[in-house]
Amino acid sequence: MQFSASITFLVALLVGLAYCDVSHVLKQVIVEDEVTTLPPPPRPYAFGYAAGRYPGHVDRTHSEVSDGSGVVQGSFSYIDPRNQVRTVEYVADAHGFYPRLSHVPKSPEQTEAVQRAANKHFALYAKIAEEHANPHQPIVEATLPRDTVAVSKAKDRHFTLYEKIAHEHAQIAAQREAERIAFEATSEVNELH
Repeated sequence: MQFSASITFLVALLVGLAYCDVSHVLKQVIVEDEVTTLPPPPRPYAFGYAAGRYPGHVDRTHSEVSDGSGVVQGSFSYIDPRNQVRTVEYVADAHGFYPRLSHVPKSPEQTEAVQRAANKHFALYAKIAEEHANPHQPIVEATLPRDTVAVSKAKDRHFTLYEKIAHEHAQIAAQREAERIAFEATSEVNELH
């Protein structure tokens, strides 16, 4: 009995150890049968990047520097929905995160494709504005789409079935009305209310 309890305890201990996170205890790595100690992670650092949605275009940047004492300084820029460049400069230390937003009122470089799209948009806008400025212009009626042969056949089949079913329902309604009239003609009036 005592042997069984010891085995149960040992199995529970092994299962518990299997689920423990001991990565903070292990400071050595085995690489090709050699044990080496990992160096501590570097404390001061610096990084930066610039990215865009297609080659040659930059629409967001980020850079950050840490002095190793826990003070981090950085900035990032992006293009907001109004197509304006926004820059956020920040400092983070033991007392908190302090961002400062600055608005740079210049738009990003426009490519040839963007310029063509903008010109097309403004031309269409001018055309619509001119049409709306002249209220006496004739109104063009919208035309309905034309049915294909398959749609025409399906519509005809639908209308044929509809007429057949409507005729059958009219016959059933007439028959029931005749039965009701016949029933009332042969029934005695009951004076109970």
